[in-house]
Amino acid sequence: MRKISIYDNQRTGKLIFLAISLTAVVAVMLISNNLVKALAQQERERMNIWAQATERLAQADANADFEFLLSIIEQNNSIPVLVADQDFNILEYRNFRLPDRDDDASPGFEQLSEKNRLYLISRLKSTGGDIPLHIMAARNDHFIEVKVYEDTFQYIYYEDSILLRRLSWYPYVQLGVMVVLLAIIYWAVLYTKRAEQNRVWVGLSKETAHQLGTPISSLMAWSQYLEATGADPEVTREIDKDVRRLSVIADRFSKIGSAPELHLEYLNDVVGSSLDYMKNRVSGKVKISMHLDHDDHGVRLSRPLFEWVMENLTKNAVDAMEGEGSIDITTGADRNTAYIEIRDTGKGIARKNFNNVFKPGYTTKKRGWGLGLTLVKRIIEEYHGGRIFVKSSELGHGTTFRIELPTVS
Repeated sequence: MRKISIYDNQRTGKLIFLAISLTAVVAVMLISNNLVKALAQQERERMNIWAQATERLAQADANADFEFLLSIIEQNNSIPVLVADQDFNILEYRNFRLPDRDDDASPGFEQLSEKNRLYLISRLKSTGGDIPLHIMAARNDHFIEVKVYEDTFQYIYYEDSILLRRLSWYPYVQLGVMVVLLAIIYWAVLYTKRAEQNRVWVGLSKETAHQLGTPISSLMAWSQYLEATGADPEVTREIDKDVRRLSVIADRFSKIGSAPELHLEYLNDVVGSSLDYMKNRVSGKVKISMHLDHDDHGVRLSRPLFEWVMENLTKNAVDAMEGEGSIDITTGADRNTAYIEIRDTGKGIARKNFNNVFKPGYTTKKRGWGLGLTLVKRIIEEYHGGRIFVKSSELGHGTTFRIELPTVS
């Protein structure tokens, strides 16, 4: 049965959040688009009524209600409209924003300036060009044919009102605002959750260090007692090594959550001492080789925390090789950066997981919390101002991790 990790749960939560967000965005977009379409339909219906009033006014006799028909025509104060004859001659216009503002209130087309006249003609012809207006009226809902006399027709061309044009952009503006808002909410929740995890992690680390203090002190006393009673010196030395090791581990945990003191250290020395301890505590089938640069580069480190990093990476490499293979440690420098590369011959990492391996909860082991590499990344990047990443990996052939640290000039 596949183990469900914390990382899997986090990924599932993100997918659920994304699905809900997309559903909300799509719903709002559909509602907004329907509102815009409804408004456009209302404008088409208004223009049809306006066209009918114009037609009846042209055909009216002495008994017609001129005042009522004129009131219908005068009510259109928002939709741009042109009335033209069959030869594209503009007879009347309304609600267009003309280039020359002084002509906006002119009573007729002929009284317009040449610039404004050409502007209105271009607006009319841009939709149909040289196509006869009766054909445009038959196939374009922005043209309406009006029968003036038995064989005489006029054509009404209208455009969307300024309000409708603005509202047509509203769904996209709304989409942008929603995306930004959702992103802010997502990052706020993520930041809050991460801060809470950090507090829990720091509290757990300090409590662990505190709890280790009493048994470590007791073990130290027992070691001294064994030595005083004439126990085998080799045994007491090994016990002392492990007790000191426990003290170092407790010290590491106590430093989590607070800025560690950094001291000038030399990379080869720190790497060598941390690996010397590990060599005696891994399987004999694992070969650890060190290729240290001839120049021992100075870097500012918290030695206990950095040794923890090296041990963690070494243990991960041993686990990836299932207790059999080789680990190569290489040090060097490139300009103002010192680096350490840890290469193993384990099962490798898929490229898509190069960044995931550093996330909390990600693990391929049957046991473990998937926090080791997360802690390593935090120690290197937040406490030491360096970086750690998967330099290369090939499934079935191994992985190379690279640590980069600023050198002391």
